[in-house]
Amino acid sequence: MSTIDTPNKLPSVDRLLNDPDIELLLREHGAPVVTRCARNVLASARQQVLAGQSFEAGDLVSNLAEDIARTLRPSLQRVINLTGTVLHTNLGRAALPGVAIDAIAEIARGASNLEFDVIAGKRGDRHQHTEALLCQLTGAERAIVVNNNAAAVLLTLNSLARRKEVPVSRGELIEIGGAFRMPDIMARAGCKLVEVGTTNRTHAADFESAMSSRTALLMKVHASNYEIRGFTKDVSEAELARIAQAHDVPMVSDLGSGSLVDLEDYGLPHEPTVSEALTAGADLVTFSGDKLLGGPQAGIIAGRRDLVEKIKRNPMTRAMRPDKLTLAALDAVLRLYTNPAQLAEALPTLRWLTRDLTAIEQLASRLAPVVQGYCEDFQVTVERTLAQVGSGALPVDKLESAALKITRPDLRRPGKALKNTARAFRELPTPVVGRISDDALWFDLRCLEDEAEFIDNLRGLVLA
Repeated sequence: MSTIDTPNKLPSVDRLLNDPDIELLLREHGAPVVTRCARNVLASARQQVLAGQSFEAGDLVSNLAEDIARTLRPSLQRVINLTGTVLHTNLGRAALPGVAIDAIAEIARGASNLEFDVIAGKRGDRHQHTEALLCQLTGAERAIVVNNNAAAVLLTLNSLARRKEVPVSRGELIEIGGAFRMPDIMARAGCKLVEVGTTNRTHAADFESAMSSRTALLMKVHASNYEIRGFTKDVSEAELARIAQAHDVPMVSDLGSGSLVDLEDYGLPHEPTVSEALTAGADLVTFSGDKLLGGPQAGIIAGRRDLVEKIKRNPMTRAMRPDKLTLAALDAVLRLYTNPAQLAEALPTLRWLTRDLTAIEQLASRLAPVVQGYCEDFQVTVERTLAQVGSGALPVDKLESAALKITRPDLRRPGKALKNTARAFRELPTPVVGRISDDALWFDLRCLEDEAEFIDNLRGLVLA
């Protein structure tokens, strides 16, 4: 095999593509991709030899195969979430249960009755596939699904408050992930925000004073990712509903996380439920499908029949409508809620939130020596830690958990070593994502269920 040590020994793109060893790559991946990658490989090889580095000609074929694999590797991929945040926005929030995945596969396989009434033989309504269950589970009169909760809020405000005023407590003007702020959403919806009260204290009288002929609705926003404590006062949904009714305007509650069940029944801190908000007097409630509900990304608007009907007639509804796969998954998840006794086991989000600490510690004890075998220069121990729900739900409440703690006690400044190790775990065939804090790399095991897969995945670990 010849050695390439000067640029003039490099083959042309055509010559490389005519190499017999390239024939299989061309057949599997097609000429356009292979040609583009061949140019990349040859350009890289030229830079290498100009830098004084030589290599064997046969390496061009293997480099080409690797470059093709990198080019065609899906950007979106599954990862193992060991961050300690169960509903991690950056990692896709809720994991779907098997029944939802099966429902997606079934509907994706061919045609469906997405907008077709099979019995009547005419055009149907895509929202009917989830509306009955949503109303049954929440007590709402009508419900509509859009693509996320920000869209639900935007659509609600644009439909009911365009060119009018919406009073909101200053303590509820939240910013959610990605720097999306409630005031900005309201501005885009075409309504005027009227700030009432102060950051830490808002009274019913503040809303009463803000009411005018231009008031379209009152809005309560569930605090996301933070909680104000100390000298505080807010206006409850029931109080706000009373004021709204007295002035003949709707009251909208943006719950965000939107739990459908009382989490206290499962040993968790209380989070306001959709049915509680409606019972308290909210005319509409908006919430997410991929947070505490444990389903696919979706925004749900539930409540009064006439208001939901008005929202459905908004031309923007079509731009925000969910696709058939979202509806299939959401329907399957909602059906799990009809059997509360099985919910904690059937729904991954609730199963992980309620997971027994002893079981997590036992898992950690089994995995610690395995990981230690791959991290010889590090110390791997089992430590108690605190996990969190994530995605704005229960922002100050923590869950006792157990983690693998990876440290370098021999290094005075282990930061670089830990970052390199964390990256190596992220470069595994199935990336493993943890967190670095307190001079340690932490792998919180609350969300890890497939122990065998995790161990097998470690075979690809390469530490610098």
